[in-house]
Amino acid sequence: MNIPFLTSIVIFLPLAGAVVTMLSKSESAIKWSALGVTVLTFFVSIGLYLGFDPAISTATVPQLADLSGSWFPARFDIKYFVGIDGLNLLLIMLTTLLGPIVVLSSWNYISKSHKPYYTLLLILQTGVTGVFAAFDIFLFYIFFELTLIPMYFIIGIWGGENRVYAALKFVLYTLVGSLLMLVALIYLGYAAGDVVNAGVFTTDWYKLVSFNMPIEMQGWLFLLFALAFAIKVPLFPFHTWLPDAHVQAPTGGSVILAGVLLKMGTYGLVRFCLPFFPNAAQEYAMTFAVLAVIGIIYGALVARAQSDAKKLVAYSSVSHLGFVVLGIFAFTVESLQGAMIQMINHGISTGALFLIVGMLYERRHTRDMGDYGGLASSVPMLTFFMILSVLASAGLPGLNGFVGEFLILVGSFKSTVLDSPILIAFATSGVILAAVYLLHMVYRMFWGTIDREENESMKDLNRRELALLIPLAVLMVVLGIAPAPFLAKSEPAVKELLEMIESKRIAAEVAAELRNSVAYVAPEAVEADEPEVLSPITTH
Repeated sequence: MNIPFLTSIVIFLPLAGAVVTMLSKSESAIKWSALGVTVLTFFVSIGLYLGFDPAISTATVPQLADLSGSWFPARFDIKYFVGIDGLNLLLIMLTTLLGPIVVLSSWNYISKSHKPYYTLLLILQTGVTGVFAAFDIFLFYIFFELTLIPMYFIIGIWGGENRVYAALKFVLYTLVGSLLMLVALIYLGYAAGDVVNAGVFTTDWYKLVSFNMPIEMQGWLFLLFALAFAIKVPLFPFHTWLPDAHVQAPTGGSVILAGVLLKMGTYGLVRFCLPFFPNAAQEYAMTFAVLAVIGIIYGALVARAQSDAKKLVAYSSVSHLGFVVLGIFAFTVESLQGAMIQMINHGISTGALFLIVGMLYERRHTRDMGDYGGLASSVPMLTFFMILSVLASAGLPGLNGFVGEFLILVGSFKSTVLDSPILIAFATSGVILAAVYLLHMVYRMFWGTIDREENESMKDLNRRELALLIPLAVLMVVLGIAPAPFLAKSEPAVKELLEMIESKRIAAEVAAELRNSVAYVAPEAVEADEPEVLSPITTH
């Protein structure tokens, strides 16, 4: 099975589908072409999952496509360089799974301008998949920026009353961060090129990761990269754009935003910040862990105070992704494995919650929890999926959310980098708080007596809506009961990443000590009037 070839197909098939959608004439043809392309892309991506061998080391570059050609002048080592490894495989699978789900969720919700909407959705899927698959950091940046354009229009045209404000806020926050990352990227490309690429500017991930960057250079470069990704997560206190974007976005936009767009930030931290700047990453680990724990608790408390169900789910993302960031900066196999699988779990359970809230909005045109009540008797199937999604999101044992949070907390407790049981204890309180605000939402909306006629006559799930929710519900259970096959795909890559980080960290410290001792003059040499100076070394 040609994994590199399949990777490129999975990336660009939605883009080809966007062209077909633009050429379609009728509303029905537009919808079905978008659905057909996303379904086909998902089935092609299954080939990636089945053909991927996690036992093969990513350092040997066996499952990557390098089509560098002569796209750039010789003085720039920039190329089309994509592929899969244990760190991005499941994220790519999640992206392709959510593609048809987002299209189906928009089937009746979107009532105007169908052609541009579905075209933008398909372009967005290409951008997100490209972000996860890119092994050239300049290519990563191009895909990263590409996702801004369709998401801006999806929110700004098909969103709620304050859609333009929310769309602008989303773009400005992300753009500021990504421009800072571009500055750091250019500097890093030249610095690494001088050492590991014969003086040629390079953005090749494998060449950049082989560059043992001086410790004094790592700090500010790490902060520029990390700030861009922290905004995208979003990590407290850079989270303020997220509730506005979620509340104003159409249902499909909210699902893809929560499901995969936010993971671009956490994935960027793992793929770039940790291996490129290992010393700085560990130096700032406690700062990021504290911000993550603040986000866990703050997001949960603010979610509890909401009356808008969609805004409650939006703030829950701030809380849940705080766990992911905590797991990343704990630097243990368990915590990083937990962070990787929790990215997937959050996309599944929170995506389902946004779908259900969207279904309720289609029926009642309100998201205020006070306008509901007693729905369990009128829409029992919808109630079942809501309760399942809430319990999965709250981390009930046996469902997917528990696996990720458990691994993160266990790994963080044993972390020698953080070494703060009290901090992790505070993080653990987020699990309890999640149950509080999520069960409160279920109680207000689905229990009690029906005091509104519209709720009593509300229609239950139809076949299209069942087709949306059943795959996500199955994954909640499967990932909760048998997560081992999924964790096995990422475990070798996670271990290799942590070993790489540790070896690079030690090498950078040794190099720094040698540089500091260059000017050291041995006493014997002074007496002989012949200074003995240690020669500086370059490690790469």
